[in-house]
Amino acid sequence: MAASTYQLTHLRALEAEAVHIIREVAATFERPVLLFSGGKDSVVMLHLATRAFWPAPLPFGVLHVDTGHNFTEVLEFRDRTTAELGVRLTVAKVQDDIDAGRIADEPSRNRLQTTTLLRAIAENRYDAVFGGARRDEEKARAKERVFSFRDEFGQWDPRNQRPELWNLYNGRHRRGEHIRVFPLSNWTELDIWQYIADEQLELPPLYYAHRRTIFQRDGMLLAVNPYLSPNPDEQPCEALVRFRTVGDATCTGCVASTAATPEAVVAEVAASRVTERGATRADDRISEAGMEDRKREGYF
Repeated sequence: MAASTYQLTHLRALEAEAVHIIREVAATFERPVLLFSGGKDSVVMLHLATRAFWPAPLPFGVLHVDTGHNFTEVLEFRDRTTAELGVRLTVAKVQDDIDAGRIADEPSRNRLQTTTLLRAIAENRYDAVFGGARRDEEKARAKERVFSFRDEFGQWDPRNQRPELWNLYNGRHRRGEHIRVFPLSNWTELDIWQYIADEQLELPPLYYAHRRTIFQRDGMLLAVNPYLSPNPDEQPCEALVRFRTVGDATCTGCVASTAATPEAVVAEVAASRVTERGATRADDRISEAGMEDRKREGYF
């Protein structure tokens, strides 16, 4: 079988699995919601969801947990995309929880999203939350099942997960509990980009090579922005870079790149030996178990 034919068959199999999972949730749960940040994984997930129910409208809305420190280009893309699709967008703001005294502000608000997410789930009575996490991203995420049970406190116990034999998913839960659902679990970063190229999906321009003022910190390239500036001993410079992931602008790094098209990014990702989170997320370097600790607390 030719490589291109295999690639297409592989993507169609992943697509079919994800569509099945999304339809299963819509048929099983009363109030599902899809997490949509405007990042590449959530773009693919939203595209799969619209394909799952086409030509009918999406039977659930989307939720964005806004740290208040997002890249402007991503927020503009989020608003435009949801408006064009006619999808109901709910924005839960970390700043609201800071103002209410539920959490204290920090230089990076990435971890603070947990409190805001759990509040949004409780207020809107969501019983299933679609997330775009993939197993290849990080060690803790590799432990996740497709249907990830969360207790009444939103907590995750990796030792207490339900079997998923023969693609059978158990969504049983009591009032106050909910299920995190990961339709992209079996996708890799390369799969995501190959699918984006194949489907010609639009992304925020940050994902492609562009000139930006950056500086180096702890071996990472960070972009100068309204929420992050270099220290006196850190010299800014202009370089051609792109972002492999987009999140809180205070802790999301970029990589040197000339890839300006999805096809060029596919070639670049295929040659990479470092995961996107390992290469570009400063807050994931706190400890070996950093992500798992946050997931136990209710993080994505």
